[in-house]
Amino acid sequence: MTRIAIIGAGLSGLTAANSLKDYAEITIFEKARSVGGRMSNRRAEPYFFDHGAQYFSAKTDEFKAFIAPMIDDGLVKSWNVRFAEIEGRTIIRERRWDDEYPHYVGVPNMTSIAKHLSRGLKIELGTRVHAISKQLDKWSLTDDLGRSLGEYDWVISAIPAEQAADLVPSSLSIYPQINSIKMEGCFSLMLGFDHALPLDFDSALVRGEDISWISLNSSKPDRKGGFCLLVHSTNSWADAHRDDDRDEVLQYLCEQTSLVIGHDVSKADHKAVHGWHYANAKKRKGDTHFVDTIENIGVCGDWCIQGRVEAAFTSGSDLGRRVLVELNKV
Repeated sequence: MTRIAIIGAGLSGLTAANSLKDYAEITIFEKARSVGGRMSNRRAEPYFFDHGAQYFSAKTDEFKAFIAPMIDDGLVKSWNVRFAEIEGRTIIRERRWDDEYPHYVGVPNMTSIAKHLSRGLKIELGTRVHAISKQLDKWSLTDDLGRSLGEYDWVISAIPAEQAADLVPSSLSIYPQINSIKMEGCFSLMLGFDHALPLDFDSALVRGEDISWISLNSSKPDRKGGFCLLVHSTNSWADAHRDDDRDEVLQYLCEQTSLVIGHDVSKADHKAVHGWHYANAKKRKGDTHFVDTIENIGVCGDWCIQGRVEAAFTSGSDLGRRVLVELNKV
């Protein structure tokens, strides 16, 4: 049976794996301790945070069909909240999200979706693929300690663009396209309170500040624990300060949040910050994935389309179908 290595256990990699698992022997390598990529969560009892992707919508029929069983099983639910747009530190628009145009979240956290998709798959967690090289007609993978991770007929990279460009051979026909795409960073500020703040919104898009998003994470369906705020910095501020001391980043983002919402968040019971080096990508047209059918290697990720959850699914699904064509399975 054809052996395929998939690097990255985010939504793109897991989607590709599920497309191929009945036709090939799949092994997924993930450097983190859990699956999900940016569809992840943090726990700091009694507080819980979706500190990556906040929610997602479904526009295409394929993605709607993909999430439908998870909605039926209660793994995905609509997040119907008071949404606000803030500019000049004032709410300029507000509306209620509803089922007419659903905003979905994983239940009881965003990682639940990835864990569901991981069932039955062979996944090597805590394993960073350091190098890949072609030996005759096989791809050889090694970890960051130089240990062999096996030989494979195909390799699929489902990691951020710049990491993929560092990993795949520059001789590939698809390399210039991958190398041309740059992703943007983001800081996630996690705040847990032993009392509720009197906010006039549950989620807010912020303009004109160094923070871009505020949400009451504890307002999402079936969330347990205390009052939790999740704040995202702007991509531009994160890129400019990606190497700053994390305590300084946390203090600055707390100050910004306090100014925007009119409450001193420095008094939070729990405060933490996480830096995403590769959080977002600008919308692009063209291929939803990249594949070199001569060398048997493919690359997918939300960044191939746009930094969105549905884009991650589409990229992984389209690449999976393309590989099946090459394997003469469709």
